[in-house]
Amino acid sequence: MRLPNLLATSKGRLTAFFCLYMTEGIPLGFAATAVATQLRRQDVGPAEIGAFVASFYLPWAFKWAFGPVIDVFGSERFGRRRGWILGTQVLMAATLLSTVLLKLPEQLWLFTVILLVHNTFGAMQDVAIDALACGTLQEHERGTANGVMFAGASIGQLIGGSGVLFLTGYTGFQPTFFFVAGCILLVTAFVVLPMREAASPARLVAAGSRLRAAGAEMHVFAITSFRSFLGTRGAFSGLLLSLLPAGAMCLGLSLQSNLAVELGLNDDEVAKLNAWSAVVAAASMVAGGWLSDRYGRRLTLSIYIAAMGLPVLYLMSMLTQHGWIMPVSPNAPNRPEVPAALVTALWTASLVYSVVNGLMYGTRSAICMDVTNPRVAATQFTAYMALMNLTISYSAAWQGIAVEAWGYPRTMLVDVIVGLACIVAIPFMTHKAGAPFDDDAAPVRARAVAGALGLLCVGWLPYRVWQEALGAAQPIAGTVFTLVFIGAALFLLAGRAVLGESARALTRVGAWIAPLLLAMYARYHIDRIAGWFSFAASPEALTRGAELLFRGVPLLAGLVLLLLALRPWGELRPQPAVAAAS
Repeated sequence: MRLPNLLATSKGRLTAFFCLYMTEGIPLGFAATAVATQLRRQDVGPAEIGAFVASFYLPWAFKWAFGPVIDVFGSERFGRRRGWILGTQVLMAATLLSTVLLKLPEQLWLFTVILLVHNTFGAMQDVAIDALACGTLQEHERGTANGVMFAGASIGQLIGGSGVLFLTGYTGFQPTFFFVAGCILLVTAFVVLPMREAASPARLVAAGSRLRAAGAEMHVFAITSFRSFLGTRGAFSGLLLSLLPAGAMCLGLSLQSNLAVELGLNDDEVAKLNAWSAVVAAASMVAGGWLSDRYGRRLTLSIYIAAMGLPVLYLMSMLTQHGWIMPVSPNAPNRPEVPAALVTALWTASLVYSVVNGLMYGTRSAICMDVTNPRVAATQFTAYMALMNLTISYSAAWQGIAVEAWGYPRTMLVDVIVGLACIVAIPFMTHKAGAPFDDDAAPVRARAVAGALGLLCVGWLPYRVWQEALGAAQPIAGTVFTLVFIGAALFLLAGRAVLGESARALTRVGAWIAPLLLAMYARYHIDRIAGWFSFAASPEALTRGAELLFRGVPLLAGLVLLLLALRPWGELRPQPAVAAAS
């Protein structure tokens, strides 16, 4: 019997995108819940687990870069988007299966690298799925579809997290890799293969080669994205909302799994906790979108984000009351007795958090759609989602470090306070129907961003000199500067495309500095890298030379950015013809 093409009907489309998003959630749940639980059970520290989870989310922060590649190199035979979905799902399964024979935690570094590649394919799949949704869903379906898609991702996390933990009790941990890969391939076989994507309009290909066309597409992409983010107050506020944690996040990251193991929950109990959390969150995602349509997105989103801190504060107070402050090894010989009240508090806080977090998820994505320019909807919305994943990545990293340095209660309190900051941006997240998507303030925003990034890059020098004075908070400050370098690099590359010949020398220097800023992450591994080149010079000499680069590159980038902050950025002003057309 031939399987139906789900894209042909309204209910079929909702089913298809639910299943496709489920394949995105499966590997995320597998890493953040199942693998994190097993690593903590094997006495791997919270900082290492936090770094592992952070690296797993990192490709999603840069998924916008795959957009032009997927657009230009689509296959009409397999479907411009469907072909990419097919290929990436097969590669996701293959990379996952390649880790079956690895030994944990001894080979955690190799396991992390392979899963990083695996998740890169997952991020590429996400871009193709979103592009397929933009071209397939009818306008009246998009609101419902948005909630359904995120619910699918939540159910996928349930399967990859709780499902794997349940199965581990019967098969052991390593065989569950076949289960996760099999779930992805089932969707490939029963949903993706029968799909028939409508033919895309013919695209103009630049003379010479598809590679040249891809380069031209990247150039247009950079300009369009830059204009979209800075063109209006609402769009710029969306950028801030995406870069800041949307409420307290710790109960949705590895901190929850770490604490569950320390409080004595076995794999089945952790699985039940995550299963109920995922089901509750999935239902709340759909409800959150409906409530925001009825009562207004800005009001409801502000309430949801503020409420996310309440279950965290409750659990924090219970941990403080019972003296459970610092991480306790699950294998410690003299472990303190776990009060039953703490286990109950963890369950209560986790379920309440799932409700509010679910309400927030659908509403936040909807409000980002409200300020997105429809002419570049796929590009701009994908970029917002990518930045939100970057936020998850750096939150997981700093929380893992903070738990070991400050303990659970203080980390949770800081998480609640930081999570409220994004509410400041929400009142500006609006766009009047029919209004243009650029305004006269866009150059001012560009200068402000350039100036802020420039000052932060220059501020790296005093930090590098006196970083030891920060003590246990030093790794957290290092994470902040890593984000600054990434943001500065992207701004310099986009500035080169936007300003073009008007600041040719300055933007050319900036374009050369950008990859060096991205390479600043190598500072964490300089001793190992120096050992690779010990045949050419002594490791000490190489380390001293690298230190000069680590100080010089941010300084030079900061100076270029500060000079860019003095530019008029007239290229971002709305053109009369474009404004009239809007």
